[in-house]
Amino acid sequence: MPHVTADDGIKLAYQVDDFSDPWLPDDPLLLLHAAIGSTKRWYSMVPALSRHHRIIRMDLRGHGASDVPDPSSPFSLARLAKDTLTLMDELGLGKVHILGNSAGGYVGQRLAIDNPERVKSLVLYGSTPGLTRSQVSTWVPHMGAIGIRPFLAETISDRFPVDAVDPRFVEWFLDEAAKNDLPFIQRFVGHMSTVDMMEEIRAIRCPVMMIAPGAEPVGHASTYEDMKVRIPDNELVYYDGARHNICDYLPDRCAADTLAFLQRRFPRG
Repeated sequence: MPHVTADDGIKLAYQVDDFSDPWLPDDPLLLLHAAIGSTKRWYSMVPALSRHHRIIRMDLRGHGASDVPDPSSPFSLARLAKDTLTLMDELGLGKVHILGNSAGGYVGQRLAIDNPERVKSLVLYGSTPGLTRSQVSTWVPHMGAIGIRPFLAETISDRFPVDAVDPRFVEWFLDEAAKNDLPFIQRFVGHMSTVDMMEEIRAIRCPVMMIAPGAEPVGHASTYEDMKVRIPDNELVYYDGARHNICDYLPDRCAADTLAFLQRRFPRG
């Protein structure tokens, strides 16, 4: 995978997919994955999305093919947002649509708050303004004690209905997640459990679509109602009965809703 280098020397891996009509104006869509994920987790949504937009997928620092930072280096949500701007600048992207899944959506929200001139729209899947209203802080010691794969295997029904997906998908999901660096993932998740942007999201000025899992086990589904009254221009859609990882197990529905939102708000002909 190609990469860009952040100002602290960390190499950030990314991938570009574009099968859109070449005569239409370029309308890039940046995908930001969830914690303990990577660009690979978008595999099932990219075919539909890339038919209409230039898709840029980025491995957040410490995930996938990107470098793992030194434990002593500074880390924050703002650092992740800065990494994203580095990639955008490298690719000459002035303003982009952002699709953020879970923690990737936190990065998108941070960008829309601090750099509104760079964010054209925001599509959030299972992504609240942080995890202070959740039980996620308890994940860190447990994950450290038993490892990433066993931890996710124990809690897999929070992520998708196991009896409704291919068992081979579950094994692939667990194997891919386990490739990430455990100490960094603990640091990443621990930090996200302290993030609360609920009042700051009032500053978001771009159109926002929020897709909320109706049976959200990571935090509280009611949080999306709190977001709705704060973000000036938003659409809120519930997937009734859905678990947290909707982009992973409902990819066709997620891609279709994303494209419909973008076409409705930013028609390209």
